[in-house]
Amino acid sequence: MRRSEDTEQQVWESEVDMNPPKRLRTTETLTGGKEREVEKSTVDVSIVMPVYNASCWLDECLQAILVQDFSGSMELSVFDDASTDDSKKVVEGWRERLEAKGISVVISGHNSEQPKGVGYAKNKAICQSRGQYLCFQDADDIMLPQRVRLQYEASVLHKNTLIGCRVQRVPEGSTERYTRWINTLSQDQLITQVYTSHGPSVVMPTWFCSREWYQKVGPFDEGGKGVPEDLLFFYQSLRHGGGLFRVDQCLLIYRYHEKAATHSVTEETIWKLRVDFLQERVLSQWESFTIWNAGKQGRKLYRSLSPANQKKVKAFCDVDEKKIQKGFYTYEESKERPKPKIQVLHYKNASAPFIICVKLDMTGGNLEENLNSLQLKEGIDYYHFN
Repeated sequence: MRRSEDTEQQVWESEVDMNPPKRLRTTETLTGGKEREVEKSTVDVSIVMPVYNASCWLDECLQAILVQDFSGSMELSVFDDASTDDSKKVVEGWRERLEAKGISVVISGHNSEQPKGVGYAKNKAICQSRGQYLCFQDADDIMLPQRVRLQYEASVLHKNTLIGCRVQRVPEGSTERYTRWINTLSQDQLITQVYTSHGPSVVMPTWFCSREWYQKVGPFDEGGKGVPEDLLFFYQSLRHGGGLFRVDQCLLIYRYHEKAATHSVTEETIWKLRVDFLQERVLSQWESFTIWNAGKQGRKLYRSLSPANQKKVKAFCDVDEKKIQKGFYTYEESKERPKPKIQVLHYKNASAPFIICVKLDMTGGNLEENLNSLQLKEGIDYYHFN
Protein backbone atom coordinates (compact mmCIF):
# COMPACT_ATOMS: atom_id res chain seq x y z
CA MET A 1 0.00 0.00 0.00
CA ARG A 2 2.77 2.41 0.95
CA ARG A 3 4.64 1.77 -2.33
CA SER A 4 1.47 2.59 -4.29
CA GLU A 5 1.02 5.89 -2.39
CA ASP A 6 4.68 6.80 -2.96
CA THR A 7 4.34 6.07 -6.67
CA GLU A 8 1.18 8.21 -6.87
CA GLN A 9 2.96 11.04 -5.03
CA GLN A 10 5.94 10.88 -7.44
CA VAL A 11 3.61 10.95 -10.45
CA TRP A 12 1.69 13.92 -9.02
CA GLU A 13 4.93 15.82 -8.33
CA SER A 14 6.17 15.03 -11.84
CA GLU A 15 2.98 16.38 -13.40
CA VAL A 16 3.17 19.57 -11.33
CA ASP A 17 6.77 20.13 -12.31
CA MET A 18 5.98 19.66 -15.99
CA ASN A 19 2.91 21.95 -15.88
CA PRO A 20 3.66 24.78 -13.47
CA PRO A 21 0.66 27.05 -12.84
CA LYS A 22 0.61 30.23 -14.89
CA ARG A 23 1.40 33.34 -12.89
CA LEU A 24 -0.43 36.66 -13.04
CA ARG A 25 0.65 40.01 -11.65
CA THR A 26 -2.29 41.79 -9.98
CA THR A 27 -2.76 44.39 -7.28
CA GLU A 28 -4.16 43.98 -3.80
CA THR A 29 -5.44 46.72 -1.51
CA LEU A 30 -3.75 47.12 1.86
CA THR A 31 -5.09 48.73 5.01
CA GLY A 32 -5.34 52.47 4.43
CA GLY A 33 -6.16 52.05 0.73
CA LYS A 34 -2.59 51.59 -0.54
CA GLU A 35 -2.03 49.02 -3.28
CA ARG A 36 0.84 46.67 -3.97
CA GLU A 37 1.62 44.34 -6.83
CA VAL A 38 1.44 40.64 -6.07
CA GLU A 39 1.96 37.55 -8.19
CA LYS A 40 -0.72 34.87 -8.15
CA SER A 41 -1.38 31.62 -9.95
CA THR A 42 -4.15 32.06 -12.50
CA VAL A 43 -7.53 30.43 -12.85
CA ASP A 44 -9.42 30.03 -16.10
CA VAL A 45 -12.37 32.32 -15.31
CA SER A 46 -13.04 35.05 -12.75
CA ILE A 47 -16.67 35.93 -12.18
CA VAL A 48 -16.49 39.69 -11.61
CA MET A 49 -19.27 40.98 -9.37
CA PRO A 50 -19.61 44.53 -8.06
CA VAL A 51 -22.12 44.68 -5.20
CA TYR A 52 -24.15 47.54 -3.78
CA ASN A 53 -27.14 46.87 -1.48
CA ALA A 54 -27.97 43.62 -3.26
CA SER A 55 -28.61 41.28 -0.32
CA CYS A 56 -32.18 40.48 -1.38
CA TRP A 57 -30.94 39.02 -4.70
CA LEU A 58 -27.62 37.47 -3.71
CA ASP A 59 -28.80 34.02 -2.64
CA GLU A 60 -30.32 33.32 -6.08
CA CYS A 61 -27.31 34.83 -7.82
CA LEU A 62 -24.74 32.82 -5.84
CA GLN A 63 -26.71 29.55 -6.04
CA ALA A 64 -26.57 29.92 -9.84
CA ILE A 65 -22.79 30.37 -9.71
CA LEU A 66 -22.50 27.28 -7.52
CA VAL A 67 -24.15 25.02 -10.13
CA GLN A 68 -22.16 26.13 -13.21
CA ASP A 69 -21.24 23.13 -15.37
CA PHE A 70 -17.86 24.58 -16.42
CA SER A 71 -15.10 22.02 -15.86
CA GLY A 72 -12.21 24.51 -15.75
CA SER A 73 -11.02 26.51 -12.73
CA MET A 74 -13.17 29.39 -11.49
CA GLU A 75 -13.18 32.10 -8.87
CA LEU A 76 -15.71 34.66 -7.68
CA SER A 77 -14.33 38.16 -7.18
CA VAL A 78 -16.66 40.49 -5.27
CA PHE A 79 -16.14 44.16 -4.48
CA ASP A 80 -18.68 45.72 -2.12
CA ASP A 81 -19.21 49.41 -2.93
CA ALA A 82 -20.15 50.73 0.55
CA SER A 83 -23.36 48.73 0.91
CA THR A 84 -25.52 49.72 3.86
CA ASP A 85 -27.30 46.34 3.96
CA ASP A 86 -25.76 42.95 4.78
CA SER A 87 -24.57 42.16 1.23
CA LYS A 88 -21.02 41.38 2.30
CA LYS A 89 -22.24 39.07 5.06
CA VAL A 90 -24.46 37.19 2.60
CA VAL A 91 -21.55 36.60 0.21
CA GLU A 92 -19.33 35.47 3.10
CA GLY A 93 -22.07 33.01 4.04
CA TRP A 94 -21.66 31.34 0.66
CA ARG A 95 -17.86 31.09 0.77
CA GLU A 96 -17.70 27.57 2.23
CA ARG A 97 -20.19 26.10 -0.27
CA LEU A 98 -18.49 27.76 -3.23
CA GLU A 99 -15.01 26.71 -2.16
CA ALA A 100 -16.25 23.15 -1.57
CA LYS A 101 -17.15 23.12 -5.29
CA GLY A 102 -13.65 24.38 -6.17
CA ILE A 103 -14.71 28.00 -6.75
CA SER A 104 -12.31 30.26 -4.86
CA VAL A 105 -13.79 33.45 -3.40
CA VAL A 106 -12.21 36.90 -3.07
CA ILE A 107 -14.22 39.57 -1.25
CA SER A 108 -13.24 43.15 -0.50
CA GLY A 109 -14.86 46.56 -0.41
CA HIS A 110 -14.91 49.92 1.33
CA ASN A 111 -17.03 51.60 3.99
CA SER A 112 -17.05 55.20 2.78
CA GLU A 113 -20.17 57.28 3.32
CA GLN A 114 -20.99 57.15 -0.41
CA PRO A 115 -20.55 54.43 -3.06
CA LYS A 116 -17.86 55.20 -5.64
CA GLY A 117 -19.83 53.81 -8.57
CA VAL A 118 -20.14 50.71 -10.71
CA GLY A 119 -17.06 51.46 -12.81
CA TYR A 120 -14.87 51.77 -9.71
CA ALA A 121 -16.28 48.58 -8.19
CA LYS A 122 -15.77 46.59 -11.41
CA ASN A 123 -12.18 47.76 -11.74
CA LYS A 124 -11.45 46.82 -8.12
CA ALA A 125 -13.04 43.38 -8.51
CA ILE A 126 -10.93 42.76 -11.63
CA CYS A 127 -7.71 44.02 -9.99
CA GLN A 128 -8.01 41.53 -7.14
CA SER A 129 -8.97 38.64 -9.44
CA ARG A 130 -6.66 36.22 -11.28
CA GLY A 131 -8.74 34.77 -14.10
CA GLN A 132 -7.42 34.65 -17.64
CA TYR A 133 -11.03 35.33 -18.68
CA LEU A 134 -13.59 37.63 -17.05
CA CYS A 135 -17.29 36.87 -16.72
CA PHE A 136 -19.23 39.97 -15.67
CA GLN A 137 -22.14 39.27 -13.35
CA ASP A 138 -24.55 41.78 -11.85
CA ALA A 139 -25.56 40.85 -8.31
CA ASP A 140 -29.28 41.09 -9.13
CA ASP A 141 -29.13 38.72 -12.14
CA ILE A 142 -29.07 34.92 -12.37
CA MET A 143 -26.77 32.98 -14.71
CA LEU A 144 -27.96 29.72 -16.21
CA PRO A 145 -25.81 26.61 -15.50
CA GLN A 146 -24.06 26.57 -18.89
CA ARG A 147 -23.23 30.29 -19.06
CA VAL A 148 -19.54 30.21 -18.08
CA ARG A 149 -18.82 27.09 -20.16
CA LEU A 150 -20.42 28.32 -23.38
CA GLN A 151 -19.09 31.87 -23.16
CA TYR A 152 -15.60 30.60 -22.28
CA GLU A 153 -15.66 28.36 -25.37
CA ALA A 154 -16.79 31.31 -27.52
CA SER A 155 -14.17 33.64 -26.04
CA VAL A 156 -11.34 31.19 -26.78
CA LEU A 157 -12.48 31.10 -30.42
CA HIS A 158 -13.15 34.86 -30.75
CA LYS A 159 -10.09 36.78 -29.56
CA ASN A 160 -10.35 40.48 -28.66
CA THR A 161 -14.13 40.24 -28.54
CA LEU A 162 -16.92 41.09 -26.12
CA ILE A 163 -19.00 37.92 -25.87
CA GLY A 164 -22.69 38.18 -24.96
CA CYS A 165 -25.73 35.91 -24.88
CA ARG A 166 -29.49 35.94 -25.10
CA VAL A 167 -31.43 36.87 -21.97
CA GLN A 168 -34.73 36.23 -20.23
CA ARG A 169 -36.12 39.46 -18.76
CA VAL A 170 -37.90 39.41 -15.39
CA PRO A 171 -40.53 40.50 -14.57
CA GLU A 172 -41.84 39.01 -17.83
CA GLY A 173 -43.02 41.69 -20.26
CA SER A 174 -40.85 44.47 -18.83
CA THR A 175 -38.84 46.31 -21.53
CA GLU A 176 -40.37 44.04 -24.19
CA ARG A 177 -38.98 45.90 -27.24
CA TYR A 178 -35.51 46.19 -25.70
CA THR A 179 -35.41 42.49 -24.81
CA ARG A 180 -36.51 41.50 -28.32
CA TRP A 181 -33.75 43.74 -29.76
CA ILE A 182 -31.09 42.13 -27.50
CA ASN A 183 -32.10 38.62 -28.50
CA THR A 184 -32.75 38.96 -32.23
CA LEU A 185 -29.96 41.13 -33.65
CA SER A 186 -28.02 39.33 -36.37
CA GLN A 187 -24.25 39.03 -36.10
CA ASP A 188 -23.89 41.90 -38.61
CA GLN A 189 -26.38 44.05 -36.67
CA LEU A 190 -24.34 43.66 -33.49
CA ILE A 191 -21.86 45.89 -35.33
CA THR A 192 -24.21 48.17 -37.31
CA GLN A 193 -26.70 48.95 -34.52
CA VAL A 194 -24.24 50.31 -31.95
CA TYR A 195 -25.59 53.87 -32.37
CA THR A 196 -29.20 53.29 -31.24
CA SER A 197 -30.73 54.53 -28.00
CA HIS A 198 -30.68 50.95 -26.68
CA GLY A 199 -26.94 51.30 -26.03
CA PRO A 200 -24.42 48.43 -26.34
CA SER A 201 -25.68 45.82 -28.82
CA VAL A 202 -24.03 43.18 -26.61
CA VAL A 203 -25.48 44.18 -23.25
CA MET A 204 -23.17 44.66 -20.28
CA PRO A 205 -24.75 42.13 -17.86
CA THR A 206 -23.89 39.39 -20.40
CA TRP A 207 -20.26 40.38 -21.10
CA PHE A 208 -17.43 37.86 -21.12
CA CYS A 209 -13.92 38.61 -22.40
CA SER A 210 -10.25 37.86 -21.87
CA ARG A 211 -8.32 39.72 -19.18
CA GLU A 212 -5.88 40.70 -21.90
CA TRP A 213 -8.65 42.49 -23.82
CA TYR A 214 -9.92 44.28 -20.71
CA GLN A 215 -6.37 45.50 -20.02
CA LYS A 216 -6.05 46.81 -23.57
CA VAL A 217 -9.43 48.60 -23.58
CA GLY A 218 -10.02 49.51 -19.93
CA PRO A 219 -10.26 50.35 -17.19
CA PHE A 220 -13.91 51.32 -16.73
CA ASP A 221 -14.64 55.01 -16.24
CA GLU A 222 -14.83 55.76 -12.51
CA GLY A 223 -16.90 58.95 -12.73
CA GLY A 224 -19.58 57.36 -10.55
CA LYS A 225 -23.32 57.95 -10.53
CA GLY A 226 -24.69 59.21 -13.83
CA VAL A 227 -21.76 57.93 -15.93
CA PRO A 228 -22.57 55.14 -18.45
CA GLU A 229 -19.35 53.22 -17.82
CA ASP A 230 -20.56 50.26 -19.91
CA LEU A 231 -21.27 52.38 -23.01
CA LEU A 232 -17.92 54.18 -22.72
CA PHE A 233 -16.04 50.86 -22.43
CA PHE A 234 -18.09 49.40 -25.30
CA TYR A 235 -17.20 52.30 -27.61
CA GLN A 236 -13.56 52.10 -26.58
CA SER A 237 -13.49 48.37 -27.37
CA LEU A 238 -14.79 49.11 -30.88
CA ARG A 239 -12.22 51.89 -31.32
CA HIS A 240 -9.50 49.33 -30.57
CA GLY A 241 -10.84 47.06 -33.31
CA GLY A 242 -12.62 44.71 -30.91
CA GLY A 243 -15.25 42.27 -32.10
CA LEU A 244 -18.76 41.49 -30.86
CA PHE A 245 -20.30 38.04 -30.63
CA ARG A 246 -23.47 36.66 -29.05
CA VAL A 247 -23.93 33.05 -27.93
CA ASP A 248 -27.40 32.37 -29.30
CA GLN A 249 -28.73 30.71 -26.19
CA CYS A 250 -30.40 32.28 -23.17
CA LEU A 251 -27.69 32.19 -20.50
CA LEU A 252 -28.87 34.95 -18.14
CA ILE A 253 -32.01 35.94 -16.29
CA TYR A 254 -31.78 39.73 -16.52
CA ARG A 255 -33.71 41.52 -13.82
CA TYR A 256 -35.51 44.84 -14.31
CA HIS A 257 -36.14 47.03 -11.26
CA GLU A 258 -36.24 50.72 -10.36
CA LYS A 259 -33.05 50.63 -8.25
CA ALA A 260 -30.84 49.50 -11.14
CA ALA A 261 -27.76 51.70 -11.66
CA THR A 262 -28.68 52.28 -15.31
CA HIS A 263 -31.57 54.55 -14.22
CA SER A 264 -29.09 57.12 -12.85
CA VAL A 265 -27.82 57.96 -16.36
CA THR A 266 -29.74 60.73 -18.14
CA GLU A 267 -31.02 60.41 -21.70
CA GLU A 268 -29.13 63.58 -22.66
CA THR A 269 -25.81 62.10 -21.49
CA ILE A 270 -26.41 59.02 -23.63
CA TRP A 271 -27.62 61.13 -26.58
CA LYS A 272 -24.45 63.23 -26.67
CA LEU A 273 -22.18 60.17 -26.50
CA ARG A 274 -24.13 58.49 -29.30
CA VAL A 275 -24.03 61.55 -31.56
CA ASP A 276 -20.29 61.97 -31.00
CA PHE A 277 -19.63 58.29 -31.77
CA LEU A 278 -21.83 58.42 -34.89
CA GLN A 279 -19.93 61.47 -36.15
CA GLU A 280 -16.58 59.86 -35.39
CA ARG A 281 -17.28 56.45 -36.94
CA VAL A 282 -19.81 57.06 -39.73
CA LEU A 283 -20.36 60.69 -40.72
CA SER A 284 -16.63 61.39 -40.94
CA GLN A 285 -16.55 58.85 -43.81
CA TRP A 286 -19.51 60.33 -45.73
CA GLU A 287 -19.49 63.39 -47.97
CA SER A 288 -23.27 63.88 -47.66
CA PHE A 289 -26.32 62.07 -46.25
CA THR A 290 -30.08 62.21 -45.67
CA ILE A 291 -31.78 62.18 -42.26
CA TRP A 292 -34.78 59.84 -42.38
CA ASN A 293 -37.41 61.63 -40.22
CA ALA A 294 -38.32 65.29 -40.64
CA GLY A 295 -39.97 65.26 -37.22
CA LYS A 296 -38.72 65.97 -33.72
CA GLN A 297 -35.99 63.30 -33.50
CA GLY A 298 -34.55 63.98 -36.94
CA ARG A 299 -34.38 67.71 -36.30
CA LYS A 300 -32.80 67.13 -32.90
CA LEU A 301 -30.08 65.01 -34.52
CA TYR A 302 -29.42 67.76 -37.09
CA ARG A 303 -29.10 70.42 -34.36
CA SER A 304 -26.72 68.16 -32.39
CA LEU A 305 -24.27 67.71 -35.24
CA SER A 306 -21.07 69.68 -35.67
CA PRO A 307 -21.32 72.59 -38.16
CA ALA A 308 -19.24 70.57 -40.64
CA ASN A 309 -21.63 67.62 -40.47
CA GLN A 310 -24.71 69.85 -40.62
CA LYS A 311 -23.46 71.03 -43.98
CA LYS A 312 -23.37 67.40 -45.17
CA VAL A 313 -27.13 66.98 -44.63
CA LYS A 314 -28.58 67.19 -48.15
CA ALA A 315 -32.19 66.52 -47.10
CA PHE A 316 -34.66 65.19 -44.58
CA CYS A 317 -37.04 62.50 -45.79
CA ASP A 318 -40.36 61.28 -44.42
CA VAL A 319 -43.67 59.56 -45.19
CA ASP A 320 -45.80 62.32 -43.59
CA GLU A 321 -47.37 64.38 -46.39
CA LYS A 322 -47.79 67.45 -44.15
CA LYS A 323 -44.05 67.59 -43.44
CA ILE A 324 -43.21 66.93 -47.09
CA GLN A 325 -45.59 69.69 -48.31
CA LYS A 326 -43.79 72.26 -46.13
CA GLY A 327 -40.84 71.67 -48.41
CA PHE A 328 -38.08 72.80 -46.02
CA TYR A 329 -36.85 72.70 -42.45
CA THR A 330 -35.37 76.04 -41.36
CA TYR A 331 -32.72 75.92 -38.65
CA GLU A 332 -34.05 78.89 -36.66
CA GLU A 333 -31.42 78.69 -33.88
CA SER A 334 -28.55 79.07 -36.35
CA LYS A 335 -26.36 82.16 -36.16
CA GLU A 336 -25.71 81.89 -39.89
CA ARG A 337 -27.35 84.37 -42.26
CA PRO A 338 -29.30 83.40 -44.19
CA LYS A 339 -30.47 80.64 -41.85
CA PRO A 340 -29.87 77.14 -43.25
CA LYS A 341 -32.90 75.61 -44.99
CA ILE A 342 -32.90 71.85 -45.57
CA GLN A 343 -35.33 70.35 -48.07
CA VAL A 344 -37.85 67.71 -46.96
CA LEU A 345 -38.54 64.91 -49.46
CA HIS A 346 -40.65 61.80 -49.69
CA TYR A 347 -38.38 58.87 -48.88
CA LYS A 348 -38.80 57.48 -52.42
CA ASN A 349 -37.31 60.69 -53.82
CA ALA A 350 -34.42 60.84 -51.35
CA SER A 351 -30.98 59.34 -51.87
CA ALA A 352 -28.72 57.24 -49.69
CA PRO A 353 -26.87 57.11 -47.42
CA PHE A 354 -29.40 57.59 -44.62
CA ILE A 355 -29.31 58.02 -40.85
CA ILE A 356 -32.61 56.52 -39.67
CA CYS A 357 -34.19 58.47 -36.81
CA VAL A 358 -37.38 56.40 -36.60
CA LYS A 359 -37.82 54.10 -33.61
CA LEU A 360 -37.21 50.45 -34.42
CA ASP A 361 -40.09 48.01 -34.04
CA MET A 362 -42.68 50.80 -33.64
CA THR A 363 -44.20 51.22 -37.13
CA GLY A 364 -45.87 47.83 -37.55
CA GLY A 365 -43.16 46.82 -40.02
CA ASN A 366 -43.73 49.83 -42.32
CA LEU A 367 -40.24 51.28 -41.85
CA GLU A 368 -38.62 47.93 -42.56
CA GLU A 369 -40.79 47.46 -45.67
CA ASN A 370 -39.88 50.93 -46.95
CA LEU A 371 -36.16 50.29 -46.45
CA ASN A 372 -36.44 46.91 -48.21
CA SER A 373 -38.30 48.51 -51.12
CA LEU A 374 -35.25 50.70 -51.79
CA GLN A 375 -32.95 47.64 -51.68
CA LEU A 376 -30.64 49.27 -49.18
CA LYS A 377 -27.95 47.47 -47.17
CA GLU A 378 -27.65 48.23 -43.47
CA GLY A 379 -24.15 49.36 -42.51
CA ILE A 380 -23.47 50.70 -46.03
CA ASP A 381 -26.55 52.59 -47.21
CA TYR A 382 -28.01 53.37 -43.78
CA TYR A 383 -27.52 53.20 -40.03
CA HIS A 384 -30.20 53.21 -37.34
CA PHE A 385 -29.83 55.96 -34.76
CA ASN A 386 -33.07 55.79 -32.75
